[in-house]
Amino acid sequence: MSDATAAPTASVISDRINAMQESQTIAMAKMARELAAQGVDVISLSFGEPDFQTPQYIKDAAKKALDDGYTFYTPVPGYPDLRQAICDKLQRENNLAYKPENIVVSTGAKQSLANAVMSLVNPDDEVIVFSPYWVSYEEMVRLAEGKTVTLVGSLENGFKATAQQLEEAITPRTKLVMYSSPCNPTGAVFSREELAAVVEVLMRHPQIYVLADEIYEYINFEGEHVSMAQFDEIKDRVITVNGFSKGYAMTGWRVGYLAANKEIACACEKIQSQITSGTCSIAQRAALAALQGGRTSADEMVEAYRRRRDMVLELVKDIPGFRTPTPSGAFYIFPDVSGYFGKTTPEGKTINSAYDLALYMLHDGHVAAVDGGAFGAPNCLRFSTAAADEKLREAFIRIKYSLAKLV
Repeated sequence: MSDATAAPTASVISDRINAMQESQTIAMAKMARELAAQGVDVISLSFGEPDFQTPQYIKDAAKKALDDGYTFYTPVPGYPDLRQAICDKLQRENNLAYKPENIVVSTGAKQSLANAVMSLVNPDDEVIVFSPYWVSYEEMVRLAEGKTVTLVGSLENGFKATAQQLEEAITPRTKLVMYSSPCNPTGAVFSREELAAVVEVLMRHPQIYVLADEIYEYINFEGEHVSMAQFDEIKDRVITVNGFSKGYAMTGWRVGYLAANKEIACACEKIQSQITSGTCSIAQRAALAALQGGRTSADEMVEAYRRRRDMVLELVKDIPGFRTPTPSGAFYIFPDVSGYFGKTTPEGKTINSAYDLALYMLHDGHVAAVDGGAFGAPNCLRFSTAAADEKLREAFIRIKYSLAKLV
C-alpha cells in the first residue's frame, strides 16, 4: 500500500472534542426514541423539558414580530429593550441593580454558561462544581482546558454541598465556583443562610468568581429564591445565568441571558460575536413579551409541578430500594438506587451501576431515566416529573413491576 492510500493512524478530530463526553440526557432520549420508532410504548422521563405549551401571548408576540419586520441580524448582546426588560426583572424580582451593558442575551442559558466559562477559565485553572451538577458543567470546563473539582453534597443534606466543603477544596488554582439553585438534577434549593455561609468563605478568596445557574428560579416550592449576587460583598464576582426555557415553557425558542460586571459581560459578548452572533430576532421579541406579561402563567405551571412532585413521591414510597429526598424545586426526583446493585435481571445480567439499571428499566419497563453518573452521582437516577399525571402514574407502576423481577 502506498503512502497516499495508507489508512490514517489517528483520529482527525481534535483532542478537545475527543475528550468530551456525549450528553447522557440526550443519549438516553435518543435510545428511547429509537425504541418508540420500533413501535414500543416508551414513557420518557429523561428530558428536562416542560410538557406545557408556550403561553399564547408569547406566541402572538412572535407572530407580530414577523409582521413588524424583525427579520434582520440583531445586536450581539441582544436588543436594547430586551436587555432593559431583563434589568427591570432582576431589580423587581431579585433586588439586583444592573444596566443593559451588564446583560448578554444568548442562544439559551447553556450558551450563557459556556460563554462565561470560556471567558474566565485558563488552562489548568480549577473550577469547583457543586455536585450533583447539570451534565454540561464538567464538559464546558474540560473544553476550556480547566480542571473540575467536585464537591459532593450528601443525600442526608438534600444533596447540597456545604461552605465547609468549599473552604477545604479551595487552592491557589481555584478560579471559579459553579452551582445551580434550584438544582438540576436534585431539585435542591440553597437557602439564604446557606449561601451567606458560602459568601463568607469566598470573601477570604478574592480571586474566585461564581457562576450561578438560576434557570429553574420560578420552579421553587420553598417560596424564596435567593441569588448569590444579592450579597453586595461579592456581587461583582458573580455571573448570574437565567433564561426563558423552564419558567415560560420556551425550550425550543433558545433564549437565555447572563448578568455580570461590565468586563465579564464584554468578554462574553466578544466570544459570542465570533461563535453565533446575536440570538434569533423573533425569539428575542417573544422573550420580551414573556417578561412584560408577568409571572401568572409561570406560577400556574409551578402549581402543576408541585402537584406532580407530591404525587410521584407518594408513588415511589411503594418502591423498595429508592432513597429519595424531597426536591424543593425544579421538576425532577433523584433517588439513590444503589440498593439494586448486585441484583440480577430475569435474563441473567447483573446490575452493577445506575446506568445498568436505567438500561434495564428502558428495555423491560419501557421507561427512560438518566444515569446519575452523568450528574456526578453514580448511585442515582434522574426522573423528570414534567409529564402528564397519567404518564407519571403509569411510569412508576412499570418501574415498580420491573424492579420486582430483580433477584
